[in-house]
Amino acid sequence: MRISGTGNCNKGFTLLELAVVIFLVSIMLALALPSFPVIGESRIKSDAKRLSSILRYLNDSAVSAKETFSLKADFREKTIMHKGPDGEKKETFDSISSVELQSKGRVSEGELIIFFGPMGASEAFSFILRDNDKTMTVSFNPLSGRVKIIQNEK
Repeated sequence: MRISGTGNCNKGFTLLELAVVIFLVSIMLALALPSFPVIGESRIKSDAKRLSSILRYLNDSAVSAKETFSLKADFREKTIMHKGPDGEKKETFDSISSVELQSKGRVSEGELIIFFGPMGASEAFSFILRDNDKTMTVSFNPLSGRVKIIQNEK
């Protein structure tokens, strides 16, 4: 409760106080919401989106920085480790099944390393993701640097 110079009581909040509270609440929501899974979205779909984001990021970073970055897929541990301009990161992908390369064919065991050089990746490849009855393919085109997510029907 505030008392003005005339002795009147003003109940309520100023516009500045409301703006500060709305700003703080929006910051907290922006930090909290990305960590929640999207309702109705399957695990395989979110894995495909994360993987496509990593592939685009590594390719774009390698081309713009004129450096070589790597991505290592470990099929036993179901992890992807990528080394980019911001260091090394390791992420788990439960639905990763195999990788199809132009030069080696389908690789589904052990580890596979893909390099993104100053000209981008040297060959086209596709990650195959499987979860129960769903299969998705994340394809990388080295000529355009684009990534395409394809939902395969059974």
